[in-house]
Amino acid sequence: MPKIWRIIDLIHWAESYFQEKGFRNPRAEIEWLLRSVLDCSRMDVYLRFEEPLSQSQLETLRTYVKRRLNKEPLQYITGSCDFYGRNYFVNEYVLIPRPETERLVDCTLEKVKEINSPDILDVGTGSGCIAITLGLELKRASIIGLDISDSALRVANQNKKKNSIHNVSFHQIDFLCCLPEGEFDLVVSNPPYVSKLEMSGLMKDVREFEPTLALTDNKDGLTFYRRFAEIGNTLVKKGGSIILEVGAGKHPQKAKSIFEHEGYADIQLLKDFNGDDRILIIGI
Repeated sequence: MPKIWRIIDLIHWAESYFQEKGFRNPRAEIEWLLRSVLDCSRMDVYLRFEEPLSQSQLETLRTYVKRRLNKEPLQYITGSCDFYGRNYFVNEYVLIPRPETERLVDCTLEKVKEINSPDILDVGTGSGCIAITLGLELKRASIIGLDISDSALRVANQNKKKNSIHNVSFHQIDFLCCLPEGEFDLVVSNPPYVSKLEMSGLMKDVREFEPTLALTDNKDGLTFYRRFAEIGNTLVKKGGSIILEVGAGKHPQKAKSIFEHEGYADIQLLKDFNGDDRILIIGI
C-alpha cells in the first residue's frame, strides 16, 4: 500500500530536502509548490495541513520538485506570479514580474492623478503586468503595450483575457526602429538593462531560464535609454513624462546622464523601498 503523505508531512520533508540542496528559503519553496498543486492560498496550506494528497497530486509535486532542483524559477514551474495584488500567468517567454517594478506602477499612478483620460504607452510589455495593472487602476485610461516578441504578446493577451480588461491593447513593434502612432501622456518601461558583461554574473535561475531578449541589449545595458532620449519629445505630449526602471550600481547615473546630454532638464531619480535608485522620471 502506498505511503499516505499529508500536507504537513510534505512540508517537513521538503523543508529539510531543499535546505540540504542549498536553497535559502526552503519552506517558501514548498509552500509555493503546494499552493499550485492544491490551488489554494498560503493560509489554506496550513489550515488543511492534515489533508492527504492524491497520487496524481503527488506526481505533480514530484515533477515540480525535480524542476526546481534544476533552479527553474518557481513562477515558470507553476505558471503563476503575483504582481500588485493580482495573479498573472507567466512562462519562459516573459520576464518574471519583480516587486521592484511595482514602484514603477506607483510612480505612474502618482503622475497621472491630474490627467482625466490619460494615454499611456508601455514599452517591452512582456507579460503585460504593467499595462494591465495600470488599466485596472485607471479605468478611464487608454493603454498600449508594445513588445517585439510574438510569444510574449500571446502571454500578455492571455493575461488581458484573464483580467477581463478592455482599455488595454497589445501590439508587436520593434521599438528601437519603429514607433506607434500618436502621442502619449506617459511612456513607461522596464527595458532590458543588464549589460552583456553582467549576464554571466546573474543567478542561474535568471540567466538560464528568463528570456535573454528581456534582460539584456547585448551591449552596455543603455540602448533603450538612448532610444527614449532620442524620441522622447516626439512620442510624449508636452507636460507628459517618461518613467523608466533602471538597474543597479552605476546604471542609474549612466541612464540619467544620457537624458542630461540630450538636453532634458526635468530629470528625477527615485528610490525603491530598499533605498536604491530604481526609477528614472523624465519630464517633457
